[in-house]
Amino acid sequence: MAEIIQERIEDRLPELQQLERIGLFSRAEIKAIIKKASDLEYRIQRRTLFKEDFINYVQYEINLLELIQRRRVRIGYSFKKDEIENSIVHRVQGVFRRASAKWKDDVQLWLSYVVFCKKWATKVQLSKVFSAMLAIHSNKPALWIMAAKWEMEDRLSSESARQLFLRALRFHPECPKLYQEYFRMELMHAEKLRKEKQEFEKAKMDVGNLEYAEEILMGELARIIYKNSVNIIKSAEFHVSLLSIAQLFDFAKDLQREIYDDLQALHTDDPLTWDYVARRELEIESQPGEEPPTAKQTKVAEVGRREERCCAVYEEAVKTLRTETMCKCYINFCMERFAKKTSSRLLREKRLERTMVAFRKAHDLKLLPELQYKQWSELLLRHDFLTEALEVAGAGMELFPGSVVMWQVKLQVLIASKSPDVAVLFEEAFVHLKPQICLPLWISWAEWSEGAKSQEDTEAIFKKAVLAVTGGDSVTLKDKYLDWAYRSGGYKKARAVFKSLQESRPFSVDFFRKMIQFEKEQESCKIANLREYYERALREFGSVDSDLWMDYIKEELNHPLGRPEHCGQIYWRAMKMLQGESAELFVAKHAVHQAGQL
Repeated sequence: MAEIIQERIEDRLPELQQLERIGLFSRAEIKAIIKKASDLEYRIQRRTLFKEDFINYVQYEINLLELIQRRRVRIGYSFKKDEIENSIVHRVQGVFRRASAKWKDDVQLWLSYVVFCKKWATKVQLSKVFSAMLAIHSNKPALWIMAAKWEMEDRLSSESARQLFLRALRFHPECPKLYQEYFRMELMHAEKLRKEKQEFEKAKMDVGNLEYAEEILMGELARIIYKNSVNIIKSAEFHVSLLSIAQLFDFAKDLQREIYDDLQALHTDDPLTWDYVARRELEIESQPGEEPPTAKQTKVAEVGRREERCCAVYEEAVKTLRTETMCKCYINFCMERFAKKTSSRLLREKRLERTMVAFRKAHDLKLLPELQYKQWSELLLRHDFLTEALEVAGAGMELFPGSVVMWQVKLQVLIASKSPDVAVLFEEAFVHLKPQICLPLWISWAEWSEGAKSQEDTEAIFKKAVLAVTGGDSVTLKDKYLDWAYRSGGYKKARAVFKSLQESRPFSVDFFRKMIQFEKEQESCKIANLREYYERALREFGSVDSDLWMDYIKEELNHPLGRPEHCGQIYWRAMKMLQGESAELFVAKHAVHQAGQL
């Protein structure tokens, strides 16, 4: 092995001599490079090989190449690249070949190889890398697409890209993404040919020897791909994706029209088709029979007319399909348009009216999902339609009696309308709902009570909630209970609540940190209380939270009544309790803190 390493180091000598001769590196730097290279060579030549060693080798060589580039710029020297850079690139490629041969299944390694070749190697070399990678990873469509895009965009070889896509489709005959990108590539190819022809004609050059078939220029190859793909992938979503790609190319109007007509003919029963057709009306100018906008109506009137046409299509779609998905598409469109900013009060009112009509239509057909009832009710509430909001929330509760969301919506409406029945409805909700899903309602009840009822009533709610909610959900509740206690009754109240809950596991770290913070905010901050809170927190989280231990040590050091002599004991306790990465992190933080103290 020593002979091999020596030979490889000797192979480097010509480039290193050139680096020193032209003044890019000093003699000392050359010696350092040889020493580092010897170590790296040893690691990739030994019997037991590790991928990290190859990666480190490559990274070192890339760093060296970039350093050479920067120094060339600095001294303004651009010669001898064949003897220096090309030699290094060739060596790195050899290392990549060895690594990719040993760890063939590592896609990330292959991609690193590709990235390196894109920056430093020739196009021919990169083409060979893609071929080798695809021979092993032919089951990954994304890699075929990457290779084909490179052939098309970097090598400007449409034919090579086409061959790659055709090979890829033999492996993945039902992959939508491959068809989409192949379709896009053929349209790009047609557009490139059209521009070439225009430039030749503009320059009045003879193009008799060049073949510009009219069918190719009009995107006939893309049309063939479209026809073949929709026969294999019978999906409205896929159909729409091809139409969206075709719309990026102005010359493909006939193809766009054909795809659009086929979409309506082949996927009439798909909500996505109707949704696309309806939204397309936003892009269509006023029809010849319609009154064009005058100076007063301007753009607002035109937008209003387009939205009316969209809604007419959605109305027809809902009548035809009568599905929950179709109704959701209609509502989502109306909500999106309503959310659009406009200075026209009339247009905003019209959008709100259309949105309400869409919600009402879906409700009447019994096709409105749970979350849409929530949306509808909140929309009514925002515009002060309290009676209607209460009616909608009630209808949603009848359809989804076991939904905590619908109970929350109705309570939200009652609270907004200052109804006297709020507390009664909260009690009723807990009777009807499963206890494990009631946490949001308990929190809402406590928050409402804090503003509307006495402290005693709010505390009674928190106490009931703590008993009713168990497991992980109770952690959030206890944090909120402690926050409320400090807001309403100060430190004394918070400490009483903390004492009452201190054995009611589980807790969060924040539960203890809140008490520590509350203590620090007092005029007479007692170190005994701080120690108690830290000790209780460490009892729960001492094996995983290194920050708690560090903060405890800092407290003893910085508090006027702290005992710095206890810090060593705390440190060794931490080392016993913390495990794995937490222990390493604690040691590192403690070392940084000690260095800062010096």
